[in-house]
Amino acid sequence: MSGTGAALRGHHAALQEGLSELRARRDELNGRIQAEEAERGRLQARIATLSRRLSDTSENLAGLRSTRAHIDRTIAEMDLASGEILDNSQTLLDVLKKEMRDLGKIIDPQNTSLGQRIRRQKRS
Repeated sequence: MSGTGAALRGHHAALQEGLSELRARRDELNGRIQAEEAERGRLQARIATLSRRLSDTSENLAGLRSTRAHIDRTIAEMDLASGEILDNSQTLLDVLKKEMRDLGKIIDPQNTSLGQRIRRQKRS
């Protein structure tokens, strides 16, 4: 039986050595799992921070676009109004010139009865 006992002891020692190796590998894997879980936590925190920044940036961008649209509308309105003012100024200038010509005709001594009498008196 001593041969069987020695064989059993040899198997037991091999089994203990195998279990010891498995425990070491498990401990190594636990360390790697903890490192990956820590990295995952850091990444999730960065994602949360970036998500907040993305949300804030999106809100700011919407506000800026709204302001730009308001300015675009104001510019368009002012361009239209400026064009209308220019057209009205030209019309007013045309009316003024016509009135000045008409007044010039009325005031011109050659076209008035008084002017005609004065010219006749000078000829005589």
